[in-house]
Amino acid sequence: MPLIKKGMFAIDRFATIADGEALPDGAPVIVSLKRWRAEREALLARGTPLGVKLPSDQSPEGIKQDLPHLSVVALDFPIFRDGRSYSWARLLRQRLGYKGEIRAVGNVLRDQLFFMARVGIDAFEVPEGFSLEAFSRALRDFSYAYQPSVDGRRTIVELRHSQRIAAE
Repeated sequence: MPLIKKGMFAIDRFATIADGEALPDGAPVIVSLKRWRAEREALLARGTPLGVKLPSDQSPEGIKQDLPHLSVVALDFPIFRDGRSYSWARLLRQRLGYKGEIRAVGNVLRDQLFFMARVGIDAFEVPEGFSLEAFSRALRDFSYAYQPSVDGRRTIVELRHSQRIAAE
């Protein structure tokens, strides 16, 4: 799947490795949460960048002590109506202070990109044929935000309040 980071297509230096599949020598990998838990010490001993794919039904609280060792947390969006990974991204950024890459994987749709970026997701596995123009447009879909989020964008309420104070 193509990967978009910083608004551009990027070479994915991480190999996503299935459970039971051999790990490539010396290469950065993303493994399942199950594999991470089973092989944590061996994965750390490899000395290469690591990522964990977090299922939508698993909170990142379960790996918070491991976050300093992880270069990528890949959040799974299994179906359109499962929004738990939005909460996980915001929790990773705000409460857990995670500074590494948060990657959206799975059913990543154009209509969701704006909201994914607002909660702190900074890398997106998009479908084949997805264009950078569509990505850029998706991030500009909305001019104003109703809810506060990780992106620091002022909400409509904050903007109205500042306009009211300026008018007084």
